[in-house]
Amino acid sequence: MYFEKFVDQTRPFAIFESQLVWPFYQSPQQAQRQLTDWTRTGKLLQLRRGLYAFLPPYAAERPMSYVVANQLVQPSYVSLQAGLSYYGMIPEQVAAVTNVTTKRPQKLSNTFGHFWYRHLKTDLFFGFRYWQVTKTQYAFIATPEKVLLDLIYLTPNGDDEAYIRELRLQNLDVVDVERLRQFVARANKPKLKRALPHLLALIREELEGYVPL
Repeated sequence: MYFEKFVDQTRPFAIFESQLVWPFYQSPQQAQRQLTDWTRTGKLLQLRRGLYAFLPPYAAERPMSYVVANQLVQPSYVSLQAGLSYYGMIPEQVAAVTNVTTKRPQKLSNTFGHFWYRHLKTDLFFGFRYWQVTKTQYAFIATPEKVLLDLIYLTPNGDDEAYIRELRLQNLDVVDVERLRQFVARANKPKLKRALPHLLALIREELEGYVPL
Protein backbone atom coordinates (compact mmCIF):
# COMPACT_ATOMS: atom_id res chain seq x y z
CA MET A 1 0.00 0.00 0.00
CA TYR A 2 1.32 3.43 -0.89
CA PHE A 3 1.96 5.56 2.19
CA GLU A 4 0.34 8.62 0.61
CA LYS A 5 -2.94 6.72 0.18
CA PHE A 6 -2.81 5.58 3.80
CA VAL A 7 -2.19 9.15 4.96
CA ASP A 8 -5.14 10.45 2.95
CA GLN A 9 -7.49 7.92 4.53
CA THR A 10 -6.25 8.23 8.12
CA ARG A 11 -4.98 11.82 8.40
CA PRO A 12 -7.69 12.86 10.92
CA PHE A 13 -6.11 10.48 13.45
CA ALA A 14 -3.20 12.19 15.21
CA ILE A 15 -2.48 8.87 16.93
CA PHE A 16 -3.67 5.46 15.80
CA GLU A 17 -3.43 1.80 16.76
CA SER A 18 -2.05 -0.81 14.42
CA GLN A 19 -5.49 -2.38 13.97
CA LEU A 20 -6.42 0.64 11.87
CA VAL A 21 -4.11 -0.66 9.15
CA TRP A 22 -5.25 -4.29 9.16
CA PRO A 23 -8.21 -3.88 6.74
CA PHE A 24 -5.78 -2.74 4.04
CA TYR A 25 -3.77 -5.99 4.14
CA GLN A 26 -4.34 -9.71 3.87
CA SER A 27 -3.12 -10.39 7.41
CA PRO A 28 -2.14 -8.52 10.59
CA GLN A 29 1.41 -9.79 10.10
CA GLN A 30 1.64 -8.16 6.67
CA ALA A 31 0.23 -4.93 8.08
CA GLN A 32 2.78 -4.99 10.90
CA ARG A 33 5.65 -5.41 8.45
CA GLN A 34 4.43 -2.34 6.59
CA LEU A 35 4.17 -0.31 9.82
CA THR A 36 7.69 -1.37 10.76
CA ASP A 37 8.96 -0.22 7.37
CA TRP A 38 7.22 3.17 7.63
CA THR A 39 8.63 3.61 11.12
CA ARG A 40 12.14 2.77 9.97
CA THR A 41 11.94 5.32 7.15
CA GLY A 42 10.83 8.14 9.47
CA LYS A 43 7.20 8.41 8.42
CA LEU A 44 5.76 7.13 11.70
CA LEU A 45 6.80 7.12 15.34
CA GLN A 46 6.01 4.07 17.43
CA LEU A 47 4.81 5.35 20.81
CA ARG A 48 4.43 1.88 22.30
CA ARG A 49 3.57 -1.58 21.00
CA GLY A 50 0.65 -1.20 18.60
CA LEU A 51 0.45 2.61 18.90
CA TYR A 52 1.76 5.03 16.27
CA ALA A 53 1.81 8.72 15.37
CA PHE A 54 2.47 10.43 12.06
CA LEU A 55 5.67 12.46 11.87
CA PRO A 56 6.02 15.78 9.97
CA PRO A 57 5.22 16.54 7.24
CA TYR A 58 2.58 13.80 7.21
CA ALA A 59 0.77 14.74 10.42
CA ALA A 60 -2.28 16.94 9.90
CA GLU A 61 -1.79 18.20 13.45
CA ARG A 62 0.96 17.48 15.96
CA PRO A 63 -0.38 15.13 18.64
CA MET A 64 -1.07 17.15 21.78
CA SER A 65 0.88 15.90 24.80
CA TYR A 66 -2.27 15.28 26.86
CA VAL A 67 -3.67 13.08 24.10
CA VAL A 68 -0.41 11.16 23.89
CA ALA A 69 -0.48 10.71 27.67
CA ASN A 70 -3.98 9.21 27.55
CA GLN A 71 -2.97 6.77 24.83
CA LEU A 72 0.36 5.62 26.24
CA VAL A 73 -1.21 4.18 29.38
CA GLN A 74 -4.87 3.20 29.52
CA PRO A 75 -6.87 3.93 31.53
CA SER A 76 -5.39 7.24 32.64
CA TYR A 77 -6.22 10.91 32.84
CA VAL A 78 -4.19 14.11 33.20
CA SER A 79 -4.09 15.43 36.76
CA LEU A 80 -1.73 16.57 39.55
CA GLN A 81 0.75 19.33 38.58
CA ALA A 82 -0.15 19.17 34.88
CA GLY A 83 -3.80 19.59 35.79
CA LEU A 84 -3.04 22.60 37.97
CA SER A 85 -1.11 24.15 35.09
CA TYR A 86 -3.88 23.39 32.57
CA TYR A 87 -6.42 25.32 34.64
CA GLY A 88 -3.99 28.14 35.44
CA MET A 89 -4.07 27.26 39.14
CA ILE A 90 -0.29 27.52 39.54
CA PRO A 91 1.92 30.23 38.03
CA GLU A 92 4.58 27.94 36.58
CA GLN A 93 4.66 25.54 33.65
CA VAL A 94 5.43 21.88 34.29
CA ALA A 95 8.19 19.80 32.74
CA ALA A 96 6.16 16.60 32.43
CA VAL A 97 2.56 15.62 31.81
CA THR A 98 1.48 14.12 35.13
CA ASN A 99 -1.28 11.53 35.13
CA VAL A 100 -3.07 9.05 37.35
CA THR A 101 -3.86 5.49 36.35
CA THR A 102 -5.17 2.32 37.91
CA LYS A 103 -2.09 0.57 36.53
CA ARG A 104 1.47 0.62 37.85
CA PRO A 105 3.37 3.91 38.25
CA GLN A 106 5.93 4.67 35.55
CA LYS A 107 7.76 7.40 33.65
CA LEU A 108 7.88 7.52 29.84
CA SER A 109 9.44 9.88 27.31
CA ASN A 110 9.24 10.34 23.54
CA THR A 111 9.30 13.06 20.89
CA PHE A 112 6.08 14.55 22.27
CA GLY A 113 7.21 15.00 25.87
CA HIS A 114 7.74 13.42 29.26
CA PHE A 115 4.91 11.50 30.89
CA TRP A 116 4.63 10.50 34.54
CA TYR A 117 1.97 8.16 35.88
CA ARG A 118 0.92 7.70 39.50
CA HIS A 119 -1.16 4.77 40.67
CA LEU A 120 -4.62 5.47 42.04
CA LYS A 121 -7.02 2.88 43.44
CA THR A 122 -10.01 2.02 41.29
CA ASP A 123 -12.49 3.50 43.77
CA LEU A 124 -10.75 6.88 43.45
CA PHE A 125 -10.54 6.80 39.66
CA PHE A 126 -13.28 9.33 38.91
CA GLY A 127 -13.76 13.06 38.47
CA PHE A 128 -12.41 13.54 34.94
CA ARG A 129 -13.89 14.72 31.65
CA TYR A 130 -13.20 14.41 27.94
CA TRP A 131 -12.03 17.93 27.06
CA GLN A 132 -11.32 19.40 23.63
CA VAL A 133 -7.65 20.43 23.80
CA THR A 134 -7.05 21.42 20.16
CA LYS A 135 -9.23 21.95 17.12
CA THR A 136 -9.40 18.21 16.42
CA GLN A 137 -8.08 16.49 19.56
CA TYR A 138 -9.63 15.52 22.88
CA ALA A 139 -8.16 14.26 26.14
CA PHE A 140 -9.28 12.95 29.52
CA ILE A 141 -8.41 15.57 32.15
CA ALA A 142 -9.41 15.73 35.80
CA THR A 143 -11.79 18.49 36.85
CA PRO A 144 -10.16 21.28 38.90
CA GLU A 145 -11.58 19.79 42.08
CA LYS A 146 -10.22 16.31 41.38
CA VAL A 147 -6.82 17.71 40.38
CA LEU A 148 -6.47 19.15 43.88
CA LEU A 149 -7.69 16.03 45.63
CA ASP A 150 -5.48 13.69 43.57
CA LEU A 151 -2.41 15.79 44.39
CA ILE A 152 -3.20 15.96 48.09
CA TYR A 153 -3.98 12.25 48.32
CA LEU A 154 -0.83 11.12 46.50
CA THR A 155 1.56 13.52 48.26
CA PRO A 156 2.99 12.56 51.67
CA ASN A 157 1.56 15.01 54.23
CA GLY A 158 -0.42 16.56 51.40
CA ASP A 159 -3.24 17.38 53.80
CA ASP A 160 -1.05 19.74 55.84
CA GLU A 161 -2.11 23.37 55.59
CA ALA A 162 1.51 24.43 55.08
CA TYR A 163 1.86 22.17 52.02
CA ILE A 164 -1.39 23.37 50.49
CA ARG A 165 -0.36 27.01 50.88
CA GLU A 166 3.10 26.32 49.48
CA LEU A 167 1.45 25.32 46.20
CA ARG A 168 0.77 29.05 45.60
CA LEU A 169 -2.62 28.25 44.14
CA GLN A 170 -4.34 30.93 42.08
CA ASN A 171 -7.47 31.36 39.96
CA LEU A 172 -9.41 29.29 42.47
CA ASP A 173 -12.67 30.61 41.07
CA VAL A 174 -12.48 27.65 38.65
CA VAL A 175 -13.12 25.32 41.60
CA ASP A 176 -16.74 24.34 42.20
CA VAL A 177 -16.96 24.20 46.00
CA GLU A 178 -20.03 21.98 46.02
CA ARG A 179 -18.41 19.50 43.64
CA LEU A 180 -15.28 19.57 45.80
CA ARG A 181 -17.34 18.60 48.84
CA GLN A 182 -19.10 15.86 46.88
CA PHE A 183 -15.81 14.38 45.68
CA VAL A 184 -14.41 14.34 49.22
CA ALA A 185 -17.54 12.59 50.44
CA ARG A 186 -17.41 10.06 47.61
CA ALA A 187 -13.73 9.28 48.18
CA ASN A 188 -14.36 8.91 51.91
CA LYS A 189 -10.67 9.18 52.79
CA PRO A 190 -9.62 10.71 56.14
CA LYS A 191 -6.71 12.50 54.49
CA LEU A 192 -9.00 14.34 52.06
CA LYS A 193 -11.46 15.14 54.82
CA ARG A 194 -8.64 16.75 56.81
CA ALA A 195 -7.53 18.76 53.77
CA LEU A 196 -10.98 20.05 52.87
CA PRO A 197 -11.16 22.88 55.48
CA HIS A 198 -7.75 24.16 54.35
CA LEU A 199 -8.85 24.19 50.71
CA LEU A 200 -12.12 25.92 51.52
CA ALA A 201 -10.30 28.57 53.57
CA LEU A 202 -7.89 29.23 50.70
CA ILE A 203 -10.73 29.52 48.19
CA ARG A 204 -12.64 31.86 50.47
CA GLU A 205 -9.58 34.08 50.97
CA GLU A 206 -9.02 34.43 47.22
CA LEU A 207 -12.66 35.10 46.41
CA GLU A 208 -12.89 37.71 49.15
CA GLY A 209 -9.88 39.38 47.62
CA TYR A 210 -11.98 40.15 44.53
CA VAL A 211 -14.40 42.27 46.56
CA PRO A 212 -13.68 46.03 46.15
CA LEU A 213 -12.60 47.75 49.35
